[in-house]
Amino acid sequence: TFVQQPTTMSEAPRALLVRGGTVVNDDRQFKADVLCENGIITKVAENIEAPEGAEIVEAAGRYVIPGGIDTHTHCQLPFMGTVAVDDFDYGTQAAISGGTTMLLDFAIPSKGQSLLEAFHQWKAWADPKVNCDYSLHMAVTWWSESVGQEMEILARDHGVNSFKVFMAYKDVFQLSDHDLYHVFKKCKEIGALAQVHAENGDLVSIGQKKVLDMGITGPEGHELSRPEDVEGEATNRAIMIADQVNTPIYIVHVMSRSAADALVRAKRQGKICFGEPIAAGLGTDGSQGAHRCWRHAAAFVMSPPLRTDPTVKEYLMQLLASGDLSCVGTDNCTFNANQKALGKDNFAKIPNGVNGIEDRMSIVWEKGVKSGILSVSQFVAVTSTNAAKIFNVYPRKGRIDVGCDADIVVWNDAKRTISASTHHHKVDFNIFEGMEVHGVADVTISRGVVVWKDNQLLHRNGHGRFIPRLPFGCVFDHVESREKVRDPRLRKVERDPYDGPVIQL
Repeated sequence: TFVQQPTTMSEAPRALLVRGGTVVNDDRQFKADVLCENGIITKVAENIEAPEGAEIVEAAGRYVIPGGIDTHTHCQLPFMGTVAVDDFDYGTQAAISGGTTMLLDFAIPSKGQSLLEAFHQWKAWADPKVNCDYSLHMAVTWWSESVGQEMEILARDHGVNSFKVFMAYKDVFQLSDHDLYHVFKKCKEIGALAQVHAENGDLVSIGQKKVLDMGITGPEGHELSRPEDVEGEATNRAIMIADQVNTPIYIVHVMSRSAADALVRAKRQGKICFGEPIAAGLGTDGSQGAHRCWRHAAAFVMSPPLRTDPTVKEYLMQLLASGDLSCVGTDNCTFNANQKALGKDNFAKIPNGVNGIEDRMSIVWEKGVKSGILSVSQFVAVTSTNAAKIFNVYPRKGRIDVGCDADIVVWNDAKRTISASTHHHKVDFNIFEGMEVHGVADVTISRGVVVWKDNQLLHRNGHGRFIPRLPFGCVFDHVESREKVRDPRLRKVERDPYDGPVIQL
């Protein structure tokens, strides 16, 4: 059992009052003040009298929303021969300046490495640096009985309730279908959510060689070598395997119509599956891979790739509105120009990854709310509440209500222009460069502490906490009943034994 630790008096003011705004949760919006004490919301009502000495945050004319939860980040990830430049300090600075108050990062052990060792390594990197709360998913990059035992320990003792497998990155992270089955089976036993990077890694490997043999070495070769059918097939196969196990599955970074349609079909068939588009896939597209500047084109290289079809962005947003897709992450994994240049002669060696943590909320607001696809409550759902529910930190996170963590954003429908010259990432490029968007975090509050206000960071390294997540969350609610009705023994036929002739072979 994990016990919520109260914020100490040295970390949060005795009281903080957010006054005069419109509170928006995933299910309703209403005029109210929000009183926070010792990092917890203690009252939500109109005309709250401020306690003596309380800090006042004025929110009149603006929305008061739960802090955003980015479901998919890779801070300071060692990958493809280098390390992502946004470490846990820069990554969480970017988060709070954009209205996100919790990151779900990935601990990714190398093949053969202990999962527990990787977990403690990532925590050691994060804990001294984080400026907002975070938690960790765990990647499973190889399979054995000892891996299964460590998964159980992580879920039981360390607050990890989600495990990611890769169907891509052949000879590095990729698991076979046999191993996927056993990882999913273990996830079901321990009450953890199975997550999947869904691409057919064997066909990607073949596609890379084929495209390189054609003399195509530039960034455009990346998308050419891994067409959307490769993503769609793997998505369908991953969901099928999870359904055979009867365990929930979460598809990370859904980047194409084919993958999204596989999820929609599966949901219609009653399978327990969730899908995550990312800010990059909602805000831009793969046409940038054809840019004449190599560095510009390389900045957009990520996997699965951004698709060249410009209509995919709106399609994915519509599926968020319909509930067929659930959460918006970023897959934030950033590399500077000199790091991307490791693949200057071979697109397959370009470190994969883009930015997104800081601009995620604004992209969803601009492309979703301002376009009329999402309501404001749906915006809150896909940027915060759904994630809190799926990953079992609700209602501690993802809601403005009494007893919840005081992770609050005063959100303004103002305009801003995205640029690498003003963002708070360490990376030297922004894939949304020059995009004018509505939706600005005027104030960001993390567990009762104002960490962003008036375009100024007021952060402190180490303020953030690791948030443990209990197993057997709401995604498992009807697994047991499904197990009963799908039990093969219900279809067993009682009959007399066969006593006729048997052919001699």
